[in-house]
Amino acid sequence: MKRLHVMLMGAVLALAALISTPVAATAATTGFHVSAGRIYDANGAEFVPQGINHAHAWYPSETDAFAGIRAAGANTVRVVVSGGRYGTTSAAELTTLITKCKENKLVCILENHDTTGYGEDGSAKTLAQAAAYWTSVKSALIGQEKYVMINIGNEPFGNSGYQNWKSDTISAIQTMRAAGLTHTLVADAPNWGQDWSFTMRDNAAAVAAADGNTVFSVHMYGVFDTAAEVRSYIDSFRSRSLPLMVGEFGNLHSDGDPDETTIMSYTRSQGVGVLAWSWSGNSGGVEYLDLVNGFDASSLTPWGQRFINGADGLKARNPQVASVYGSIGGGGGGTAPNGYPYCASAASDPDGDGWGWENSRSCVVR
Repeated sequence: MKRLHVMLMGAVLALAALISTPVAATAATTGFHVSAGRIYDANGAEFVPQGINHAHAWYPSETDAFAGIRAAGANTVRVVVSGGRYGTTSAAELTTLITKCKENKLVCILENHDTTGYGEDGSAKTLAQAAAYWTSVKSALIGQEKYVMINIGNEPFGNSGYQNWKSDTISAIQTMRAAGLTHTLVADAPNWGQDWSFTMRDNAAAVAAADGNTVFSVHMYGVFDTAAEVRSYIDSFRSRSLPLMVGEFGNLHSDGDPDETTIMSYTRSQGVGVLAWSWSGNSGGVEYLDLVNGFDASSLTPWGQRFINGADGLKARNPQVASVYGSIGGGGGGTAPNGYPYCASAASDPDGDGWGWENSRSCVVR
């Protein structure tokens, strides 16, 4: 999230010219995997990441955050780690983080923050360096594919050099696959995550063709200040069966006023993952992005009230916990014998015929 720059979005969000997604070369995996633009867990149940970012790299002692994030209703936590720019998160430390996620029935999206703003921020690392970090700590990661996704690098380009996003992303993925990391990978957009240049949007199909177990992540701040922009960007991925999540967003930002109402409602209706930035510890003038005050789960900020208790927030969504954790929290989950997902709520079947409609698709009521 750090140091996002103010950029104006084009007046019209054009859909990408590609009509269909090429057949992807899918990495073999016993954990999370992607099919037809959706994420599935190791049991074959569809999984929609819904949760909160946690700035672990800067606040490594705040491990109670995991329990607080779960209690808020999240099924996922995106955890900031570092390969050297903000200290080094060791393999042993990653093991502790993964254990915390598992104890709290959270899916762990581990993200390397070192790449933030590369090309514009002189201290930022390349995606190649991020991939090298992941391979160096693979001992903590291999065997955790049921519980962990790996976010290769946070906001891997600023507003310079982002034309290399496709080639650098594919190269980083290939490095990680060659090292035996078969996890679902998450690729962040350039332009400080907001993809105002549509570089990720227009090149996502090529990345998906190179690796079919990669999810794309856009960060929605001031660039996404209208409902039309939010919907059009999400639609451009959903219409091509490309997996997308909103890996960060807020209700306010220094670069504009995000349309959090549409971000929250449209991701919910479309079955797209969404992760709010962030639990606590923001500084430098963006303290309003804290969801709780001083890492105190009982002290929600206005943003925390909005995202956790507001319309289309975590409590209203009641996210399904990954089925690898069993039937804990959330409703529904799993796949019926006919191949359709079970409904999260019987309320989605108003006529009582046994079929409901959730996440823009049919589901089976049980």
